[in-house]
Amino acid sequence: MREETTGREKPLVNRRILITRAPHQASELASLLEDLGATPVVVPTIEIAPPTSFAALDAGLASLSAFDLVAFTSANAVSAFAERAKSLGITAAPRRIAVVGPATARAVEALGLRVDLVPPIFTAESLAETLRPEASGRRVLLALAETAPTTLRDGLESAGAEVTVVAAYSNRMPHASLEAITSLFRDPAACPDAVLFTSASTAANLAALLDAAGITLPAGVIRASIGPITSLALRDLGLPTHVEAAESTIGALVTALAEYFQMPSS
Repeated sequence: MREETTGREKPLVNRRILITRAPHQASELASLLEDLGATPVVVPTIEIAPPTSFAALDAGLASLSAFDLVAFTSANAVSAFAERAKSLGITAAPRRIAVVGPATARAVEALGLRVDLVPPIFTAESLAETLRPEASGRRVLLALAETAPTTLRDGLESAGAEVTVVAAYSNRMPHASLEAITSLFRDPAACPDAVLFTSASTAANLAALLDAAGITLPAGVIRASIGPITSLALRDLGLPTHVEAAESTIGALVTALAEYFQMPSS
């Protein structure tokens, strides 16, 4: 059971916060925001779909025992990997498992598997650096989103690993979200005080939706990022962040946003 905060401890009272996560991942974030007094507005800019082709994933699963390590960079990758293995009747478990952060670790553990490595900073760069001492000569299977950044692959290959990348799932833009985003930003009374970005894909897709609607994100809307990769994506889109989480977790993102709105100038 979550602890309820008192009125004086609710720094997000009367704040409308836009959540851009995939629908199945929005509820946890919405609950954390509500605990701090916010009104969550859920308009997913991504939804999880199968990869364009299962060929690489199926080949990786069929030869799972040949890999020294399997690395996952999201809970979505874990779920998609496990679902495909089940559909193929593959029951073998990876020799060792590395994950990018605690949410991904929980997804692995929910399958009854053990996580062997979590980096001290929950980013692909940190995971690559943590794996570097043991990477040389190792065969590593990376289960990622389709079109995911090559950060982890590049880091491991530079350390001497033999890396195989498989697309476990893809991120696509929900068709219904264009109308929802248009209504939200064209009505001054509905416009959010802040937008939370939990991945580079949520940033890119919101920008695409706004462009399709002929809308510019209002300057007064606070942009909050879950971590450096997402912040970089926002900067590349010409939307630099106002807030970045201290670590790449949902809890840290909400905390950073609350602290921002508690500042005297906010």
